[in-house]
Amino acid sequence: MKTLDQNSKAAVDLASGRYQIRRMSLRDFETVTIPWMQAAGWNPGLRDAGSFFAADAQGFLMGGLEDVPIACVSAVRYDDSFGFLGCYLVEAAYRGYGYGLALHEAARRHLQGCLQGGDGVLENVEKYKRIGRVYAYQNARYEGVKSIAWHSPGSGSCMNAREVAFAELEQLDRACFPAARTAFLKAWIHQPGAHALALVGEPGRRLLGYGVIRPCFRGWKIGPLFSRDAASAESLFCGLVDRIPAGETFFLDIAEPNLQALEMVRRHGMTQVFATARMYTGPAPHLELGWIYGVTTFELG
Repeated sequence: MKTLDQNSKAAVDLASGRYQIRRMSLRDFETVTIPWMQAAGWNPGLRDAGSFFAADAQGFLMGGLEDVPIACVSAVRYDDSFGFLGCYLVEAAYRGYGYGLALHEAARRHLQGCLQGGDGVLENVEKYKRIGRVYAYQNARYEGVKSIAWHSPGSGSCMNAREVAFAELEQLDRACFPAARTAFLKAWIHQPGAHALALVGEPGRRLLGYGVIRPCFRGWKIGPLFSRDAASAESLFCGLVDRIPAGETFFLDIAEPNLQALEMVRRHGMTQVFATARMYTGPAPHLELGWIYGVTTFELG
């Protein structure tokens, strides 16, 4: 695994105290990281910061050179077995000197003992392999626009996910995510401005699926969209898009191994605009990939 060169500029600056790595505050994330994410074209949600910090308030790190922020990363430790790396950004003028790698190593230390996941841009897959990640599969972002003539029969059966027993939401979520994420999930479905829907079926009123759509700096993002079957996923997808104004742009990040998710986005005329590689530091955890119609977020998994 590639490690920081102790003769690099970053290592020298770390030793002298000129470069310092510290935990971010929520305000740091809102005023520094979110604008960086916007500038990078990641289009974060308008209210993501609070939900992200609910997952692990200790897992957001910033690198500063003489107290000026130049790099950031998130290392969310969901439990003692799984963590997720994201929000990894280095200001362009400071790339190539080891500052980002030094910060990344600090993030990995926070996740020590955990299988670590992450979504990285495809052109950097070989770079990520050198720091110990193993390719699992590809995710892809699709973009659509809600037309004036949007019509979604069948979505009326959806209900407010906040009215479903939380234990049922969490059980379904756990089948599609490598760890329990109770605090994050509670914050996510209650995010201001967002809509969270669920679908239950007969007999027994079993939870068939749930999804969230939230406002972003550009348009809306659906995520997660977890469903036990394609018909329920379709109803939830349509119900979520129903909640936004006509003419608005919306996005859905699908796990490409789910071929029915791929069929759904194509059926609705959505266009692929971006792709990432899901990678882990070891064997991929067992997930119900066929139930993942929408990834929650590339930054936190």
